[in-house]
Amino acid sequence: MSAEKPRKTATSSIDDGSRVYFDPNGELASLTSSLGEAPLTKPGKPTRASTNKKAPANGALDARENGAGETAGPEDENEKTAKPGKTPKPHYFGHRQRLRERFLKGGSAALAEYEILELLLCMAIPRGDVKPLAKSLIDRFGSLAGVLAASQEELATCKGVGEAAIAAIKIAEASAQVLSRERAMELPVIASWEQLIDYCRVRLGHRKTEELHLLFLDRKNRLIADECHQRGTVDHTPVYPREVIKRALELHASAIILVHNHPSGDATPSRGDIDMTRKIVDAAKAMEINVHDHIIVSRAGYNSFKTLGLI
Repeated sequence: MSAEKPRKTATSSIDDGSRVYFDPNGELASLTSSLGEAPLTKPGKPTRASTNKKAPANGALDARENGAGETAGPEDENEKTAKPGKTPKPHYFGHRQRLRERFLKGGSAALAEYEILELLLCMAIPRGDVKPLAKSLIDRFGSLAGVLAASQEELATCKGVGEAAIAAIKIAEASAQVLSRERAMELPVIASWEQLIDYCRVRLGHRKTEELHLLFLDRKNRLIADECHQRGTVDHTPVYPREVIKRALELHASAIILVHNHPSGDATPSRGDIDMTRKIVDAAKAMEINVHDHIIVSRAGYNSFKTLGLI
């Protein structure tokens, strides 16, 4: 009776966790247990088999067989699968939108001066926090009006102020002047005195040197031209009455209002202001041109020669 050949044990493709494998060096390495732990291998040695992963492409398999690649450890797998943490938002996130909403709801009265300047700078500097820059400009020039009236050269010396910011600031100043001038021209000057004073202060109140402006009026006392006649130093402007009358005749003006600024902040007329005004008044009378007033403006306020009884 011949002995039966031993039956071959059927191999299962299902890994129940009890099978063991040997690496090429004959060292034992157990497979991952049902808890999902990584197989015990020597550091840097690739695993020969894996039941939970798809077989790599041929090129990758060849590289792993030759020891060119390494199996990713638990830390590497976590780095690949873990979602990156959210970057914390900057403290000024949403600040611009909140400022715009406050301005649109409450107008300029709802914002401080530096906040209005912030909104203006936002249009020139699209990203970043411009609040520190707005505050530094207010500190340097004294007020929002002072910033708008600052020269391009002065603004260029300020840290953080580039060409776009300078353009935005000067556009805002020009817009304010156009608006105030249009309001002053809507009605006869005598009937809209407050608008005229506002216009003069916007135009000259924050200038660093003295300027004499001539407002030329028609027969109905409507403003037909505003021209800078002379520029001087911080406390003196040379004026020639003959040139004033000549320009009035060229424009066919019937009346003139003299306006000049005092950069010192004191709008009190000086002796030179009084004498110069009297000379112009006398020369204008000879040509049947009326001098309505001479207004001195400053950052702090204004004075009227007519109100003071000097004309």
